[in-house]
Amino acid sequence: MPRFTVLLSLLLTWSLLAGCAGMQPPAAAPAPFADARFAPPRDKVGADDLFTLSPAMRAYLNSHAFTVQLRQLGQHRGLVAALYSKSDLKLQYESSKTRTAAETYADRSGNCLSLVIMTAAFAKELGMPVRYRSVDVDDAWSRSAGLYLASAHVNISLGQRAESGVRSSDQDDMLLVDFIPQDAAARLRAREVDEQDIVALYLNNRAAEMLVQDRIDDAYWWARAAVAKRPGMLRALNTLGVIYEKHGDMLLAEQTYRAALEREPENMAVMRNLQPVLARLGKQEEAAALARRIASIEPYPPYHHFDQGMIALRAGDYGKARDLFEREVRRAPYNDEFRFWLGVSHLQLGELGHAREQIAKAVDTSTRQEMRQVYSAKLAHLRRASAALAPIR
Repeated sequence: MPRFTVLLSLLLTWSLLAGCAGMQPPAAAPAPFADARFAPPRDKVGADDLFTLSPAMRAYLNSHAFTVQLRQLGQHRGLVAALYSKSDLKLQYESSKTRTAAETYADRSGNCLSLVIMTAAFAKELGMPVRYRSVDVDDAWSRSAGLYLASAHVNISLGQRAESGVRSSDQDDMLLVDFIPQDAAARLRAREVDEQDIVALYLNNRAAEMLVQDRIDDAYWWARAAVAKRPGMLRALNTLGVIYEKHGDMLLAEQTYRAALEREPENMAVMRNLQPVLARLGKQEEAAALARRIASIEPYPPYHHFDQGMIALRAGDYGKARDLFEREVRRAPYNDEFRFWLGVSHLQLGELGHAREQIAKAVDTSTRQEMRQVYSAKLAHLRRASAALAPIR
């Protein structure tokens, strides 16, 4: 299921909010910037070319195949069919990097934000009205390089909204483009956001991706750009706070997390990030009170059952491991890591059919190409397995 990015750390419970959603709340105290503490960025930071069409994209717009799609299906549906049919561009969902429109087209892959950006770039070039939507879905957590990543979701609609009471004969009006099944997308609650929100989300995602690569200085400049673009975006503030914390600037981290909580006082990711910062600053009573508050709201944080399941698996208690992985899968059914290790626990118990089923679902739900390849190799091994099962390690 296509989603977006948010961060949290293993040791310090960092929770970074990036991804497809989380827009502009009421104004509050500004976040602090600390440019002098960070080295200049290694590469250019910004979003000036975010929607810019490459020469290859323009050539595609003028191609015979593209023109035929528009003529046969109409402008809106023809664009979607041309971009996302399996016989043409063959775009793949891939979450490791948030790309510009041109990068998404060149790589033939992207996460949901990248695909929204590329779709918008083509639509705007064709003179179509576009509307961006933040979709209300539960955050889906993943983990990479010691950081927890929470994903949100955005989609896009093409065309003009019909005026109230007016019947339109244009069947293309407000065509919803989503990267989850259309019937599911139509049932989800969503709110419109403007293009500057999309730009800020792109900047924030790039900051999160720099953090995963341990490029803290570069991450700062991307997060700074996101906060400057949308000072009230909680996800960007939280990302900046994580960067300060990881950089050792605890006072700045505290100040930034508090600015985020002014906008959303019950945000669990920010509270979990702030709590260890307060402890490190010697504010033990406040840290303890916040820890109790967090535990009362969410006693089992993301990955709690999974981590306990991995302990049980290493100890050879495969039944307990299976039960714990199943608990985590129930609350995060699209997490490929949970599915894979649930499959491993089934395999160790000799439950080959269940093992195949879960590892196949890990392949289907993974958003990273390299992990799909790993899971596919394990699944192929299982399918070749005979009565004598070799454990997967």
